[in-house]
Amino acid sequence: MKTCIVIPVYNSENHIANVIENVFKYAYNLIVINDGSTDGTLKKIIEIQCIASLPKTMELVSYKQNRGKGYALKQGFRRALELGFTHAVTMDADGQHLPADIALLTEKSQENPDALIVGSRKFDNPDMPEGSKFANNFSNFWFKIQTGISLPDTQTGFRIYPLGKTEKIRAFTDRYEAELEILVRCAWKNIKLVPQPINVYYPPQNERLSHFRKGKDFFRISVLNTVLCFLAVIYGYPSMFFRKVFKK
Repeated sequence: MKTCIVIPVYNSENHIANVIENVFKYAYNLIVINDGSTDGTLKKIIEIQCIASLPKTMELVSYKQNRGKGYALKQGFRRALELGFTHAVTMDADGQHLPADIALLTEKSQENPDALIVGSRKFDNPDMPEGSKFANNFSNFWFKIQTGISLPDTQTGFRIYPLGKTEKIRAFTDRYEAELEILVRCAWKNIKLVPQPINVYYPPQNERLSHFRKGKDFFRISVLNTVLCFLAVIYGYPSMFFRKVFKK
């Protein structure tokens, strides 16, 4: 296994420096995707690249127009494959994911090298916003309808992707909902999904960074779930069945 960290970033100038510096305490191969930031995010990233004390193993992928998290992840995975990596750990740029937990995910990945390792947050955390709990329960329900599989956290962005298994999956969506689509389509291809408990830091309300657009993104997720439910009947479940039969 050769693993890198992939971090998509959009307008996170107040967080990205700390995130990168903390990641480098636990990992040495990092790919940062600047998804068309309009603030000082790109400048911060370039400044970090010039710090002599940090490992010089940070790749920067940057483009001017914001294309969405799903698109940014695709660019990160493409670059990771070009550099010869077999696995990619994805993290968010808001500082909520704890780099110390990278070891938990990589250990689980070494035990299941062909699986997609899915970080699972603790939903009894009193600091977790109620909106996040509702959104995850909503997503978990539809994911089970579409795949027959139960996962404790289908909305986490802290994961390890086996690039050799997932590189041919071309998500139709490019924004926030792309991570859910990838999970569903991995399940349809019988790629094993393995949950791994993780810790999450929830900063005070006035310090939290979120680009989730409640109206637009919830609508997009609802449309995606409708389409996936339809595809599950005509493609997803039959595909899972026949793959299991031919594997046997």
